Amino acid sequence: MISVEADASDGLPGFAMVGYLASEVREAQDRVRTALRNSGYRLPPKRVTVNLAPADIRKNGSGFDLPIAVAVLSAHGYLPQELLKDTFFAGELGLDGRIHGIHGVLGMVMEAKRSGCTSCIVPSANVREGAVIQGIDVYGAAHLSEVVDHLTAGNPLPKISINIEEMLAREHAGTALDFADIKGQHMAKRAAEIAAAGMHNLLLGGPPGAGKTMIASRIPGILPPLSVEETLEVSQIHSVAGTLPEEGILTERPFRMPHHTISSAAMAGGGANPRPGEISLAHRGVLYLDELPEFQNDAMEVLRQPLEEGEIRISRNSGRYVFPAEFMLVASRNPCRCGYYPDRQRCRCSEIEVRRYLHRISRPLLDRIDLHVEVQQLPYEDLVQGGQEESTEQIRARVLRAQEIQKRRYKGTGLRFNSELASSDLKRYCPIGEEEERRMKKIYEQKHLTARTYHRLLKVARTIADLEGCERIGRPHLDEAVLYRPSECLM
Repeated sequence: MISVEADASDGLPGFAMVGYLASEVREAQDRVRTALRNSGYRLPPKRVTVNLAPADIRKNGSGFDLPIAVAVLSAHGYLPQELLKDTFFAGELGLDGRIHGIHGVLGMVMEAKRSGCTSCIVPSANVREGAVIQGIDVYGAAHLSEVVDHLTAGNPLPKISINIEEMLAREHAGTALDFADIKGQHMAKRAAEIAAAGMHNLLLGGPPGAGKTMIASRIPGILPPLSVEETLEVSQIHSVAGTLPEEGILTERPFRMPHHTISSAAMAGGGANPRPGEISLAHRGVLYLDELPEFQNDAMEVLRQPLEEGEIRISRNSGRYVFPAEFMLVASRNPCRCGYYPDRQRCRCSEIEVRRYLHRISRPLLDRIDLHVEVQQLPYEDLVQGGQEESTEQIRARVLRAQEIQKRRYKGTGLRFNSELASSDLKRYCPIGEEEERRMKKIYEQKHLTARTYHRLLKVARTIADLEGCERIGRPHLDEAVLYRPSECLM
């Protein structure tokens, strides 16, 4: 929380601002003085000093305009100080006194409530995102004069309140993407179901047009709906990034699909004033990287830490920032640059070019992807068949049952999904018998697994067992999990 103080005293007229300010905050003095004059508030020639405390925190952004204007009006006697007690202000001022929207209002209102404020006045453009926070009065203002009229009881602003639970329960208009639209590709759809059930990472390989993007785009539909807590958490991230929809909050799990030309900074987040990147914008949802080998190496390798730790840490001169990054990674790749290997009638890539293309994805990153599946080109007969494919609702029902099993199993442990298990948890939650132990030893040696891939294979087998309602991991579950490990030539 930043406290804005203003003092108007006799002396040489001037307007000074202090408090470790960024350039856009320092420019507020010109916007505020002009906005006050154009709104009809004539200030006497006095020396005005504005302080933004605490002084050891750098102030960024344009949201300080409104509180500075209110503090200056109070210092000149237009507003009694008692009217400002326990009230939070944020907004950018135009030169005509209009209040423009800003980023991050949801998080600001949450912090204002934690700090003991009883009311908030924010831009009308942001009032819906702030109004989802219960237990604090939230008002939206479009002009500086409206704020003054509200505080002096001349014309109170309407109080806005939004019930998140009702919004989440309300059916969304439009038709969701349905797995029933995808003909065939049963193994790929099964892999997507397993990935969703345990929140595992998934890599889809295959030629162009085989359906990789269709499968990936339908995965959010088989995930459970966002809870109220998750909705606020995800919406707060998108509020800071300025990507919230008009409704003010996100009611569906994010599905982010950045272009392969994205930089590592845009992927991880950062900048002079650090903002969340694609990794954090996919929090609690799906990050889909189409044609993964085409991404820059830096952009790919920046994924490694958040895939393990569920957060992304950014260090800057101004401080150390931690953004949440618990997401499901879904990626796709072609078998070669042209996309048609091993069809030598269409592919002209040499063996060296094919290997070089596939090896653009590093082994450490591949190790962090639990399921690898090849999506084959669909035969004509399967494409035109009239048979009914499984719908998203049918698959979601099985995913929800499996996640409910995990919820009961990990109650009180801080864990939620099988993918979150640490190596020290495997003996307790993924026990296997002697026969399965012998099978795993054989798999480990034949597949040349690393310790990380061995642990991930066990976690995938645990999810497959949960989908079938089995308490213990059996050999069929291990054998199916092995199907989703890549051959050595692709590693």
